[in-house]
Amino acid sequence: MKIINETDRNSYKNVWTLSELTADSIHPVSYELLGAAKKLALQRGCEVWTAVLGNVGEERIKTLFSYGADKIILINDKRLSSFNDELECNLLERLIKKYRPETVLFAAMTRGRALAPRLASKLYSGLTADCTGLSIDPENGDLLQTRPAFGGNIMATIRSSDHRPQMATVRPRVMPVPESDPGRSGEIIREYITSDDALRIKEIIRSIQTDGSSLNLNDARIIVAGGRAMKGPEGFAMLEELASRIGGAVGASRAAVDNGWISYPHQIGQTGTTVQTDIYIACGISGQIQHLIGMQSCKTIIAIDKDDTTPMMKLADIAVKGDVFEIIPALIKEFDKRRN
Repeated sequence: MKIINETDRNSYKNVWTLSELTADSIHPVSYELLGAAKKLALQRGCEVWTAVLGNVGEERIKTLFSYGADKIILINDKRLSSFNDELECNLLERLIKKYRPETVLFAAMTRGRALAPRLASKLYSGLTADCTGLSIDPENGDLLQTRPAFGGNIMATIRSSDHRPQMATVRPRVMPVPESDPGRSGEIIREYITSDDALRIKEIIRSIQTDGSSLNLNDARIIVAGGRAMKGPEGFAMLEELASRIGGAVGASRAAVDNGWISYPHQIGQTGTTVQTDIYIACGISGQIQHLIGMQSCKTIIAIDKDDTTPMMKLADIAVKGDVFEIIPALIKEFDKRRN
């Protein structure tokens, strides 16, 4: 294991993020990472850099400056149109060795979860996954990385004092999106794929995209979520009806998913998706810490349950004591009446 000395430690500077792209825009999680990076950079007196790897127009990425990036490292290449963890890892390894960032942040999404551990291994660096909080130790500049541990029953703070760069993946919808400043500008540093980067041990033959039109928890402003008390698929069909009336998406606790009442993409919590909606309606969810981690930052939480002593009912802004199988149909009926 490689341990750096004080001279090596001082040669690392700046906070980096890896920006996430969608088919036609910047993914909102990129702005969340920039907001977190900016706070860390202010404490360290350094800059925020973000790496963009993809087949993308430069005008599209300039919004990253308005959300806090000081410099953008851009590799614009059609070979990056589809995600290839081998190629992107090689690129990032070379760029990190060249520019020596002190801290590198990834989104805890499919891409970041595939890249970060592979890259950390190649760089002999530490990595903390699924962070929900980040701060700096003012005495030595260590990144303090907070994440749930022991099944979410405690929050652990982890540091990597002897290794640089410090690396972490950050859960989407945990960090707030900073306010945009359209007047900000910065520098674009153009890098390119080399022959060493593009060793073809793996090749993408075809990409297949599933239809996710019926479910997009990350973009939903209203979520109607069900737990064990929904009793089965029929209960979730009822929640689908309510969600369709109010323009919402349907979420679920792990217990409901484990019972096969609804598919895994609907799962919210430590082992599912983290959401930050305007309204979260929890139907028959007791609110174990593993679930609360995934939704406790929602603006308005409404809980419906027979038991008013559950953690969810205590957390809720509005707690409704009663039978979900009586209350939900009544709500659907009321929405139908108002619509007509």
